[in-house]
Amino acid sequence: MRRREFLVGIAGLLLHPSFGIAQPAGSVPVVGVLWHAGSAEEEKDFATPLRAGFADLGYIEGKTIKFEERFPAEQKELFDRMATELVDAKVNVIVAGSIPAALAAQRATSLIPIVLVANPDPVGLKLVASLSRPGGNITGLSSMGFDLAVKRLEVVREGGLAHCAPGQSL
Repeated sequence: MRRREFLVGIAGLLLHPSFGIAQPAGSVPVVGVLWHAGSAEEEKDFATPLRAGFADLGYIEGKTIKFEERFPAEQKELFDRMATELVDAKVNVIVAGSIPAALAAQRATSLIPIVLVANPDPVGLKLVASLSRPGGNITGLSSMGFDLAVKRLEVVREGGLAHCAPGQSL
């Protein structure tokens, strides 16, 4: 659940009035979500925790937050069209649920914040400049970034492997 908490935290921060992206007083912030599957039913295993994360932060769907979702059914032309629809709908933030969604959102806007959901290589895909300093309007979580491989090996070596005898498991 850490991933959900992180992404909802980022999106919550982006929607906070002091950050300068939130809508005027009285209006409800809108989270655009560009999924990868073709229906809400297919995405329920991901949509349910997303909504629960916002609820944990005190957002009430329909009252203090609105979701504008698109389901491109893994078709490139639909990703592009639906990302543009979210931009045209003036959402406050776009959550990109897959690599094609992230790339389509990047093509559609350089102004609206985009939150990546566990994108394996945002640097290699040229979504961000680096993991430590992404730049631009894209942020999120990279659980498998190649930039982290050396650091992971250091952590394993320092945290456990260095203390194990040959043949002993961690």
